[in-house]
Amino acid sequence: MRPLLKNLCLAATLCVAGALSPQAAEKPEKLVVGLLPGESAPTVMRLNEPLRAYLEKRLGLPVELVVGANYAATGEALRFGRLDIAYLGPVTYILQSKHSKLEPFARPSHEVVGPTFQAVVIVPADSPAKNLADLKGKDVAFGDPASTSGTWVPRYMFADAGLVSERDYTLRVLGAHDAVALAVANKKADAGGLSMPIYKRLLKEGKLDPNAVRVLAESPAIPEYMWTFRQGLDPAFKEEIRKAFISVSDPEALKVFRAEAFIPCVDSDVDRVRIWVNAITKDRPDATSIVK
Repeated sequence: MRPLLKNLCLAATLCVAGALSPQAAEKPEKLVVGLLPGESAPTVMRLNEPLRAYLEKRLGLPVELVVGANYAATGEALRFGRLDIAYLGPVTYILQSKHSKLEPFARPSHEVVGPTFQAVVIVPADSPAKNLADLKGKDVAFGDPASTSGTWVPRYMFADAGLVSERDYTLRVLGAHDAVALAVANKKADAGGLSMPIYKRLLKEGKLDPNAVRVLAESPAIPEYMWTFRQGLDPAFKEEIRKAFISVSDPEALKVFRAEAFIPCVDSDVDRVRIWVNAITKDRPDATSIVK
């Protein structure tokens, strides 16, 4: 092939490849933000509307919120470039970052506890259980299979108490934190694991009867969820987004996160969760198969 023709073919190939890539490095016409379905999609959208409005004003372009059908769907949408940024729990981030170079950039920080939160295991108020070991042989409800505080941390708590799922208790997947809380309150499950902040908010909003449930166990401190860039996002635009999050001071935009502010974060911030995931998969090697 003649040198000129060869160079033209190579240039055409590179142009086509760039046009087909969903992760080409260019500033998008709008910012597409992915959210996890920790509760119903309408609830998640409503709670995050103040942040959406703030970002739209700060960045000067449309901002669209997208709630995934499940946790894995949100993580995969970010990995494949259908989202620009997403708010991922530690486990969702850990599993998806095995397949793509994702970049965490901000996480909420709270008064007193900093950038951490907790999970709880709750039981019906009249349950005879005094500790997790008393739930051997029982039905335990969990949220989404990839949820950090709705599944993985509670499973770690059970494992630490000597109980392995499907061997010592029946694991029931209900998909969302509020569904878990209501199942326990209505005695459709003997216990349930969920986020402590969501549990408290359900009580505060009157969506959960405080006389129907009680907390049996609280988890260790969990590294907070992380706002994460997709691979290939324009570097200058990433810096705009990063600064927008770190500069948030509007109480309404921070309210759903119960945060004083968003602070910078890096991959190693979730190393503690990696240890917990490894502890679970040691006893149940198939544990991650349902969330890939």
